Amino acid sequence: MGKDLKNWNPEDATQWNSTGQAIANRNLWISIPALLCGFAVWLYWGIITVQMLNLGFDFERGDLFTLASIAGLTGATLRIPSTFFIRMAGGRNTIFLTTLLLIIPAAGTGFLLQNPDTPLWQFQIMALLSGFGGGNFASSMSNISFFFPKKVQGYSLGMNAGLGNFGVTTMQILIPLVMTAGIFGGTPMILENMSGTLIGRIPAGTETFLHNAGFVWVVILVPVVIATWFGMNNIVDEHVSPDIGSTPAAFGKILGMLAIGLVTASAGLWLMLPENAGGSGWNVSKWIALPLVIAATVFALKLIPGAIRKSLDHQYKIFNNKHTWAMTVIYTMTFGSFIGFAAAFGLAIKVIFGYQHIMVDGVMTHDLANPNGPSALMFAWTGPFIGALIRPIGGKIADKIGGATVTQIISVIMVAAALGVAYFMKEAYASATPEQYFTPFLILFLILFAATGIGNGSTFRTIAMVFDKEQAGPVLGWTSAVAAYGAFIIPKVFGEQINATTPEYALYGFAAFYTVCIVINWWFYLRPGADVKNP
Repeated sequence: MGKDLKNWNPEDATQWNSTGQAIANRNLWISIPALLCGFAVWLYWGIITVQMLNLGFDFERGDLFTLASIAGLTGATLRIPSTFFIRMAGGRNTIFLTTLLLIIPAAGTGFLLQNPDTPLWQFQIMALLSGFGGGNFASSMSNISFFFPKKVQGYSLGMNAGLGNFGVTTMQILIPLVMTAGIFGGTPMILENMSGTLIGRIPAGTETFLHNAGFVWVVILVPVVIATWFGMNNIVDEHVSPDIGSTPAAFGKILGMLAIGLVTASAGLWLMLPENAGGSGWNVSKWIALPLVIAATVFALKLIPGAIRKSLDHQYKIFNNKHTWAMTVIYTMTFGSFIGFAAAFGLAIKVIFGYQHIMVDGVMTHDLANPNGPSALMFAWTGPFIGALIRPIGGKIADKIGGATVTQIISVIMVAAALGVAYFMKEAYASATPEQYFTPFLILFLILFAATGIGNGSTFRTIAMVFDKEQAGPVLGWTSAVAAYGAFIIPKVFGEQINATTPEYALYGFAAFYTVCIVINWWFYLRPGADVKNP
């Protein structure tokens, strides 16, 4: 328990059957709750902001979408350095420290939510630090990939990612429930609009303890952090973590590289945000700022001297492989969509179906509360739940019939579902009774979530089969880093298109991207003469 592993080879059947499988499974089952907490802290802004709206916090709706976007961008950016942590710092060291760091934004958010007059910039700082949870996915997936043989990579990585992603669902169910009671003390706030939980609606005028949304994760994180330290292992072999040094030195590498990611993410946000939201006011396009953030992060990491630079030079070889770039695009279609929709789903339900859209003096207005609208908090968890639950199943199917085949099928389904969601969003946002369109909207969105989960599981299989053991881990980290920008882009696009009164345009754009992915997946892995056939 907790000791370093040498001469680790899960492909050796004798070692695997005698001791390897038990060690790998222990690391996996500790990794999953750590990753679950990471996803919860990263994406809880999608639920917190809905309740801030219900409580009458004095922020524009666009500002509330921006909080989820800030966390999304930071989490995605921190995945870039996190991609390379395992080789330089070891799996146990990495998962322990990065999970411990989650306590900072969880406690800080709980503290700030006690005061409805807290300025926006303080919430933005907590959203920025919530990105620690997003970055954890890259290191977690890279770490688990080294513990299991190729024959079960789709399943093992699907379990880690799928059950880890249950952090989204767990958070979306748990936070509304814990807000109903003063379990951490403090002064309650009074709901101005109807809210809800998994078990029913909560009427306006009810006391709510919003700060519990942060504090509850502090309580959960403490035993998880202890388990990572005493139950996980570093693999100190040449192909995994050959020179991690002392534990303090390993922690120093992680903290230094995370600091670089925070700086580049903050710079990108400053370029994009308006002046009244703490930005430059230049309103630089996200399509320009995001590539700059990615490039700056990769370049800044390369400037670190000594052993870190040497290790990164070795791992950066993945960028010379064309399949790295093909899988980056395909993985973005699946995981990027899942995480982005998870971040925006609840607030989109609230804004589109929670208000009546009526003409006043020839102008369409969207400010009158809809008494018949669905509770966003009652339904926000359903999509991420299905997407996460089905992910290991996608991995197992891909292990049997091939990753690229499964990816191709779900890509077509995603195009059709996205176009269907766009249609019903358009109809609802032009109706005084939008609730009549909610059921088909919800069904199609759940199909879309399910497709992202199955496709995400199939991409794990493809990556494991296309890349050798040494490159598979960093590739998993890198592709997940780029895909995680979906947690920034999708809420941002939804917010922009809702402000423009054309929310359906967001889904049209996503459908077009999925179509491009169909072509890429076919060209690289399914066409006659493909370099790697249906991996």
